[in-house]
Amino acid sequence: MRIATWNVNSVKAHLEQVLAYLREARPDVVCLQEIKCEDHAFPSLAFSELGYQAAVHGQKTWHGVALLSRLPMEDVTPRLPGDASDEQARFIAATVLDGPLAVRVASLYLPNGNPAPGPKYDYKLGWMERLTGLARDWLAGEEAFVLAGDFNVIPAPEDARNPAQWAEDALFLPRTRNAFRALLGLGLTDAWRTLHPDVRDGFTFWDYQAGAWQRDNGIRIDHHLLSPQAADRLKAAEIARDQRGKDRPSDHVPVTITLA
Repeated sequence: MRIATWNVNSVKAHLEQVLAYLREARPDVVCLQEIKCEDHAFPSLAFSELGYQAAVHGQKTWHGVALLSRLPMEDVTPRLPGDASDEQARFIAATVLDGPLAVRVASLYLPNGNPAPGPKYDYKLGWMERLTGLARDWLAGEEAFVLAGDFNVIPAPEDARNPAQWAEDALFLPRTRNAFRALLGLGLTDAWRTLHPDVRDGFTFWDYQAGAWQRDNGIRIDHHLLSPQAADRLKAAEIARDQRGKDRPSDHVPVTITLA
């Protein structure tokens, strides 16, 4: 089972790039973030023509997440539990079935959190606390699951070309990294870093400003976190850097893992 995650920064604006990637790479499951459209406006037909069914939790103009799957999906669940007042569309999960293998897959888009300190940063930390609670519950069920998406977290200095540039940013503040480590500390595996422990340029995001792509001034903020039952099946993790060099691309690129 190949599971990709990609913050597409508007599914309508980058639809042709996304479709071209799917035709070439053919992942089984795709976790999309920042689709920036409501459910009814999501281009499901275009994806169905490539063999993908879609589950969507959208929002007008901002945020929005989706799951695409060439395999059967069931038990689709939008919204992260823990705060009934949270109306931002940042989470959707479903169980994907591949013969005897069943994997709970979540597409998530963590809050950016800037400026920090402030209400937006408090919301980010609260969201991460809720995600940790959900992961703890899922771990108790001893099921294979994958939390995939744009975490808006730079886990460590080696995940940035220029760590000092991010020292005061919500993506890299100590409390952010500590919350991410607490999530991993439950027993989850950072798939890409586990398979590429010594790589220092495994970036997934390059800002549109200041020639970041041209200077390879990137950061790694798109992750797959795996439960032990999923981590035992982990075979590969790949970053499709070439997608950032396309004409008018998203500022993120796809990251794909393979489970046996």
